[in-house]
Amino acid sequence: MHARHPHGFTMVELMVVLIVIAILAAIAYPSYQESILKTKRAEGHAALMRTMQQQERYYSLQSSYIAFSAASADADAKSFRWYSGDNAPNSFYEISAEACDDRGIRDCVKLTAVPGTESVNRNYQDPLCGRLILTSEGEKSADAGHCW
Repeated sequence: MHARHPHGFTMVELMVVLIVIAILAAIAYPSYQESILKTKRAEGHAALMRTMQQQERYYSLQSSYIAFSAASADADAKSFRWYSGDNAPNSFYEISAEACDDRGIRDCVKLTAVPGTESVNRNYQDPLCGRLILTSEGEKSADAGHCW
Protein backbone atom coordinates (compact mmCIF):
# COMPACT_ATOMS: atom_id res chain seq x y z
CA MET A 1 0.00 0.00 0.00
CA HIS A 2 1.05 3.47 -0.75
CA ALA A 3 0.72 6.20 1.85
CA ARG A 4 -1.02 9.28 0.60
CA HIS A 5 1.07 12.41 0.66
CA PRO A 6 -1.06 15.49 0.99
CA HIS A 7 -0.45 18.22 -1.55
CA GLY A 8 -0.52 21.89 -0.65
CA PHE A 9 -0.29 23.66 2.70
CA THR A 10 -2.29 23.23 5.86
CA MET A 11 -4.14 26.18 7.32
CA VAL A 12 -1.65 26.31 10.23
CA GLU A 13 1.33 26.50 7.87
CA LEU A 14 -0.35 29.24 5.89
CA MET A 15 -1.12 31.24 9.06
CA VAL A 16 2.50 30.91 10.27
CA VAL A 17 3.77 32.26 6.93
CA LEU A 18 1.33 35.18 7.07
CA ILE A 19 2.36 36.03 10.64
CA VAL A 20 6.05 35.99 9.70
CA ILE A 21 5.34 38.28 6.72
CA ALA A 22 3.33 40.66 8.94
CA ILE A 23 6.16 40.85 11.49
CA LEU A 24 8.75 41.55 8.79
CA ALA A 25 6.53 44.25 7.26
CA ALA A 26 5.98 45.87 10.67
CA ILE A 27 9.73 46.07 11.16
CA ALA A 28 10.62 47.20 7.63
CA TYR A 29 7.89 49.81 6.99
CA PRO A 30 9.06 52.46 9.51
CA SER A 31 12.60 52.13 8.18
CA TYR A 32 11.30 52.55 4.64
CA GLN A 33 9.31 55.65 5.64
CA GLU A 34 12.39 57.20 7.28
CA SER A 35 14.40 56.49 4.15
CA ILE A 36 11.81 58.26 1.98
CA LEU A 37 11.81 61.24 4.36
CA LYS A 38 15.62 61.51 4.20
CA THR A 39 15.49 61.44 0.39
CA LYS A 40 12.97 64.29 0.32
CA ARG A 41 15.04 66.21 2.87
CA ALA A 42 18.08 65.76 0.60
CA GLU A 43 16.11 67.56 -2.12
CA GLY A 44 15.77 70.53 0.23
CA HIS A 45 19.48 70.48 1.08
CA ALA A 46 20.47 70.33 -2.58
CA ALA A 47 18.11 73.20 -3.46
CA LEU A 48 19.57 75.39 -0.73
CA MET A 49 23.14 74.67 -1.85
CA ARG A 50 22.28 75.31 -5.52
CA THR A 51 20.50 78.56 -4.63
CA MET A 52 23.39 79.71 -2.44
CA GLN A 53 25.78 79.20 -5.38
CA GLN A 54 23.45 81.33 -7.51
CA GLN A 55 23.38 83.97 -4.75
CA GLU A 56 27.19 84.02 -4.64
CA ARG A 57 27.35 84.53 -8.43
CA TYR A 58 24.83 87.37 -8.08
CA TYR A 59 26.92 88.86 -5.25
CA SER A 60 30.09 88.80 -7.35
CA LEU A 61 28.33 90.92 -10.00
CA GLN A 62 26.20 93.22 -7.82
CA SER A 63 28.16 93.41 -4.51
CA SER A 64 24.95 92.46 -2.72
CA TYR A 65 22.73 89.45 -2.23
CA ILE A 66 19.07 89.57 -3.24
CA ALA A 67 15.92 88.70 -1.35
CA PHE A 68 13.30 86.63 -3.18
CA SER A 69 10.25 84.47 -2.64
CA ALA A 70 7.56 82.75 -4.67
CA ALA A 71 5.73 86.08 -4.90
CA SER A 72 8.71 88.16 -6.10
CA ALA A 73 7.97 90.52 -8.97
CA ASP A 74 11.47 91.96 -9.47
CA ALA A 75 13.14 90.59 -12.63
CA ASP A 76 16.40 89.75 -10.82
CA ALA A 77 14.55 88.04 -7.97
CA LYS A 78 12.47 86.04 -10.44
CA SER A 79 15.65 84.51 -11.86
CA PHE A 80 16.00 82.49 -8.63
CA ARG A 81 14.14 79.19 -8.39
CA TRP A 82 11.85 79.32 -5.34
CA TYR A 83 10.99 75.60 -5.36
CA SER A 84 13.26 72.64 -4.66
CA GLY A 85 12.43 70.18 -7.46
CA ASP A 86 12.01 70.27 -11.22
CA ASN A 87 8.65 72.04 -11.00
CA ALA A 88 6.66 73.67 -8.21
CA PRO A 89 3.74 71.21 -7.83
CA ASN A 90 6.07 68.22 -7.43
CA SER A 91 8.60 69.96 -5.18
CA PHE A 92 8.77 69.25 -1.46
CA TYR A 93 10.19 72.62 -0.34
CA GLU A 94 9.51 76.29 -1.05
CA ILE A 95 12.72 78.35 -1.04
CA SER A 96 13.01 82.01 -0.05
CA ALA A 97 15.85 84.43 0.68
CA GLU A 98 16.03 87.31 3.12
CA ALA A 99 18.63 89.30 5.03
CA CYS A 100 20.30 87.52 7.93
CA ASP A 101 18.80 88.39 11.30
CA ASP A 102 21.70 90.59 12.43
CA ARG A 103 22.89 92.04 9.11
CA GLY A 104 21.57 93.62 5.92
CA ILE A 105 20.98 91.82 2.62
CA ARG A 106 24.06 93.54 1.22
CA ASP A 107 26.30 91.56 3.59
CA CYS A 108 24.44 88.34 4.40
CA VAL A 109 21.60 86.27 2.99
CA LYS A 110 19.57 83.57 4.75
CA LEU A 111 17.94 80.93 2.58
CA THR A 112 14.98 79.05 4.03
CA ALA A 113 13.38 75.86 2.71
CA VAL A 114 9.85 75.38 4.04
CA PRO A 115 8.30 71.93 3.55
CA GLY A 116 4.85 71.42 2.04
CA THR A 117 3.39 74.88 1.44
CA GLU A 118 0.43 75.89 -0.71
CA SER A 119 2.84 76.65 -3.57
CA VAL A 120 4.58 73.24 -3.56
CA ASN A 121 3.46 69.71 -2.62
CA ARG A 122 1.34 70.55 0.44
CA ASN A 123 1.01 66.86 1.36
CA TYR A 124 4.67 66.67 2.33
CA GLN A 125 5.53 67.49 5.91
CA ASP A 126 8.77 66.92 7.80
CA PRO A 127 7.74 66.72 11.45
CA LEU A 128 11.30 66.04 12.59
CA CYS A 129 13.24 68.85 10.87
CA GLY A 130 10.67 71.34 9.61
CA ARG A 131 12.35 74.33 7.95
CA LEU A 132 15.93 74.01 6.67
CA ILE A 133 18.13 77.13 6.77
CA LEU A 134 21.44 78.04 5.13
CA THR A 135 23.22 81.40 5.41
CA SER A 136 25.90 82.93 3.21
CA GLU A 137 28.19 82.66 6.24
CA GLY A 138 27.91 78.87 6.02
CA GLU A 139 25.59 78.37 8.99
CA LYS A 140 23.23 75.42 8.57
CA SER A 141 20.24 74.92 10.83
CA ALA A 142 16.71 73.58 11.00
CA ASP A 143 13.71 73.70 13.32
CA ALA A 144 15.26 70.62 15.01
CA GLY A 145 18.83 69.43 15.40
CA HIS A 146 20.74 66.85 13.35
CA CYS A 147 18.91 67.60 10.11
CA TRP A 148 21.94 68.51 8.03
